[in-house]
Amino acid sequence: MPHLRPVDRLVVDVALDNMSDSYSSKPDHVSAEFNNVMAAGAKELSGTTLCCAQLGLALVLTAYVGDRHHKLLFDAGPEGPLFLRNCENLGVSLADVEAIAISHGHWDHMGALLDALDHMTRNTRRAVPCHVNSGMFVERGARLTTGQIAPFQCVPSPEALAAHGAHVVNSGDSRLLLEDCFYLSGEIPRVSGFEQGRPDHLRRPTGEQSWEPDPLLLDERYVAVHVQGKGLIVFSACSHAGIVNVLLNARETFPGVPLYGVLGGLHLAGTAMERLIPDTMGHLRPFSLQQIVPAHCTGWRALWALLNAFGESVVTPSAVGSRFMF
Repeated sequence: MPHLRPVDRLVVDVALDNMSDSYSSKPDHVSAEFNNVMAAGAKELSGTTLCCAQLGLALVLTAYVGDRHHKLLFDAGPEGPLFLRNCENLGVSLADVEAIAISHGHWDHMGALLDALDHMTRNTRRAVPCHVNSGMFVERGARLTTGQIAPFQCVPSPEALAAHGAHVVNSGDSRLLLEDCFYLSGEIPRVSGFEQGRPDHLRRPTGEQSWEPDPLLLDERYVAVHVQGKGLIVFSACSHAGIVNVLLNARETFPGVPLYGVLGGLHLAGTAMERLIPDTMGHLRPFSLQQIVPAHCTGWRALWALLNAFGESVVTPSAVGSRFMF
């Protein structure tokens, strides 16, 4: 079992997500976007002082241990200027981000990465550790409901990341990050009987070759943090492996630490994936999670099912600009 260091508290800034929702009431451990931008110095609420939502996810995780803190960027969203603007409006500094971890090789999680690196390394000579794995760097696409294949924007190569100031750590192995405060998983075993991946997902090694099925997205990784007095919080950016598989692996990896919560996309949107919603609800129940924060690619049908299955005391939808405190 990796020795994941318990942290005193964890702050999660949602720098980018699909949904904006500033008006809905929040539980006590969640600070809403309006509060956050005003605290960051906005003189008024306006279109330019608020955050913008867009397909994708970017989380800034800050772990506090004693009088020290460690900051990790988990994914960067699809577009650099938008990601940077949201961080500025929220007062989320990127200057002290000590490392970047990427969940998988899709444009909506890596598209902003070069701009983010440029911003982090400007006027400094530091190289920011950027944790990836080799499975991310192939061309990908999806078959639309019309039958047409839509190629995805290629993600930045390891060479491009290095040229923009990253110290690229390109390895498929699991690892502990930032004085053992964060755990980045290795390949997630597919063991549940019903989570079979994305049937519409495709890949090809180069643009000259034919598309081939890629339902499992084996490059996907999750991040976990052990919060003292609560337990393990799992960050699953898209759950292409299936959220049940993700949680099974987290529980097996840290058998002595209770699972407290999960935050991220559950990828239960779209005709093929929506069929998995009932099984997912049933298989989530035995984990006895205290917090479920659906984000990004979860989809409204799955969000409705989660709220009906677990209630508002457990389920709080993510929204861009929100700050979660654990």
